[in-house]
Amino acid sequence: MNFSNITWLDEKGHIKPPIFLYLILIFLARGWCVFAASLTQFNDRSGLVRLFYPDKTDFLMALVAGVGAVIIYGLIIAERKRAPQFARPLFNKIKYGLWLLLIVDAIILNQRLMHDDFLFRVSFALDALFIFWSCIYLLKSKRLHYYFEDWQKETNYQQAESAKELAQAEELDNVADNSKQLIEQAVDDHHIKHYNRPRNSSALSQPLTPNSDDRTDKNVKD
Repeated sequence: MNFSNITWLDEKGHIKPPIFLYLILIFLARGWCVFAASLTQFNDRSGLVRLFYPDKTDFLMALVAGVGAVIIYGLIIAERKRAPQFARPLFNKIKYGLWLLLIVDAIILNQRLMHDDFLFRVSFALDALFIFWSCIYLLKSKRLHYYFEDWQKETNYQQAESAKELAQAEELDNVADNSKQLIEQAVDDHHIKHYNRPRNSSALSQPLTPNSDDRTDKNVKD
């Protein structure tokens, strides 16, 4: 048996998000990282932006693509807290969101290459390499696949447990009803055997009235 995968679990038994997933999100949101870093430059804030994104359009597209990465990061935080529940269906679609963002980032990279007349740059090569390895990771990573399904499986398990408890409660009610019917049937059989009549529970609540023989005897005496 292979117990190496136990390191994937946290103290609650949930699968932890892989470190490489966070690296992919940082890469996809690097436009925002560059923007945040430029805010610390009091002398020339646009200089750092131009260093990574010489064309303003590419920078704006990177910011738009980075919004998706920020949303995915928020869904990961929701998954860690297992709340709110309305985020669960969105979390199950994270994989498709990552594919979409990687495709958009590849399109942005192609436009940046076109603006530089396809001249080689180390930054372009690193971006292309990271996009390639991110696609391979999304296709091949078992841990990432299990992580995306963990919240869904837990919810299905809880629903199954609730349905099981409800079925057991209904079964106990049915057993109680059947036992009550068997007891009533046994009492009726007892009355038929010893009193030649079935048990009449409503007769106990009726007032006692003299029978016809008693009235006849009373008339004779008079």
